[in-house]
Amino acid sequence: MNSHPDNCQCFFCKSSVRAGFVSTRIAGTDGVSLETLKWAKIFENKGIKTFYFAGELDTPPERSYCCEKAHFQNPEIRFIFRNCFGKRQRKRSVTQKIHCIKEELKDELYSFIRKYSIDLLIPENAITIPLNLPLGLAITELVSETGMPVIAHHHDFFWERTHFLTNSVWEYLNMAFPPHLPTVHHVVINSSADNQLGLRTGVSSTIIPNVVDFENPPPPPDEFASDVRESFGIKDDEYFILQPTRVIKRKGIEHAIELVSRLGVKAKLIISHASGDEGFGYEKRIREYSELMNVDTIFVSKRIDEKRGYTKKGHKIYTLDDIYPHADLVTYPSNFEGFGNAFLEAIYYRKPIVVNAYSIYSIDIKPKGFQVIELDGYVDRKAVDLTRTVLKDEMYRKHMVEHNYNVACRFYSYAVLENKLSSLIQTVTPKPLPQLTNNINPAANLKQNAQ
Repeated sequence: MNSHPDNCQCFFCKSSVRAGFVSTRIAGTDGVSLETLKWAKIFENKGIKTFYFAGELDTPPERSYCCEKAHFQNPEIRFIFRNCFGKRQRKRSVTQKIHCIKEELKDELYSFIRKYSIDLLIPENAITIPLNLPLGLAITELVSETGMPVIAHHHDFFWERTHFLTNSVWEYLNMAFPPHLPTVHHVVINSSADNQLGLRTGVSSTIIPNVVDFENPPPPPDEFASDVRESFGIKDDEYFILQPTRVIKRKGIEHAIELVSRLGVKAKLIISHASGDEGFGYEKRIREYSELMNVDTIFVSKRIDEKRGYTKKGHKIYTLDDIYPHADLVTYPSNFEGFGNAFLEAIYYRKPIVVNAYSIYSIDIKPKGFQVIELDGYVDRKAVDLTRTVLKDEMYRKHMVEHNYNVACRFYSYAVLENKLSSLIQTVTPKPLPQLTNNINPAANLKQNAQ
């Protein structure tokens, strides 16, 4: 971490600043939640008090404000989503419901700001991707009404996902996802998003990539995690190939299966996460393809969680951090990623990695000089031969992973995040908000009218 002089007047050193993170959820191991907590850690290390607003939270209770309708899986929010996307026209009752819940959420946001005396708001993807339309609208209107300074952290925009493009809410998307307001400072995680945001909205942004704590290497496996290979049935003479992703189509898991098949070595392909959030059709396809290619593919999502524990049958439940150190190779053949946290995780645990040249990797990550086993949309002989070399030549593999770790330290460490946030924050000058009395309750009036 960078040191600051005792008399420093930068934003970081003004300990009176109170920052409020707002999202649909800040819990679990999804990318948005993880990056939110990394930002919060930087703020807290510099004396900035941090608070949290979301529909699901595993943050400190004394600094957390849980609002059920902020969650994208809330039944009423899901109803709105189903009736606005995949359709070109919406019912008037849906419009009324959107505005009714928007006002309820805005009231909750005002209460959050009053309760914790928030003077800087940090929406985490909440005004980026419209999983919760009313929440995005509520944040946008609140900022317009208060002039509150905002750092909007954008992870993936709606135009990056084809299933959002057929919708009946273009006016809301143009208004709030993201909003073009003078006090909102926009942060994106890759240069493609920066370009597209500027082209589509005229909004300028700062690029701050996802990071990992490379200044502090991971500790060796402890006693609890010492038996991971045995627990997953991986024999001493078998390679442990880890696919650390969900089982969804854009992850390109067929490439990992083909690669393992063509290696001609004893190996097990371990898939860490489940597939339920996008249905089970693709998982069925992966199981069938594994059988066709004669690859021993094991799905272990029930044995991996964000916290250690035991199943009802007494089997250990590991964290992903327990799993990585035991892998011989990480496969990451995604067709699309907003950034690619699994890429950095593999580098952090000093594991060789197979990467499909998805666009953000090609534009932002590859030019940094990483050494990887690269696919260009398909598995070729060159990739197979290089993978064999990496697995069998210990000196070659060690040189590769050490080189990658050093490159990542330069470009994707916490120190990099602090420097970028510090530069950004100089343009944000929180000021006391007007007294947020908010005596009227528009949500109640709207609800009455809707009924």
